[in-house]
Amino acid sequence: MAKEASYKDKKVITIGIVRELTGLSERQIRYYEERKLIFPERTSGGSRKYSFADIELLMEIAEKIEDGVQTYEIRQEMKKKNADATKLRNKMIQGQLNAQFGTRKR
Repeated sequence: MAKEASYKDKKVITIGIVRELTGLSERQIRYYEERKLIFPERTSGGSRKYSFADIELLMEIAEKIEDGVQTYEIRQEMKKKNADATKLRNKMIQGQLNAQFGTRKR
């Protein structure tokens, strides 16, 4: 059975609603997309669709920009967080395998 995405991760919100919820302009939102900080889905007609998780991320990005952090630095921080999460997930999987099969990675 496929795991269903959380409501926070479903890309169903239009850019206009995102603009209203965040207070950001459409130009700012598109800029963050151009800078590879946010990744909306596209409809067949080309409209952007965002999730609640995207909105939270946009708010974090806007706050950092306001504090003077450059988009490059934000992107590097995001890459590091993703890499750390991947390492942790791999460690957890290895632990589960060790527990299940009584083996240890050497």
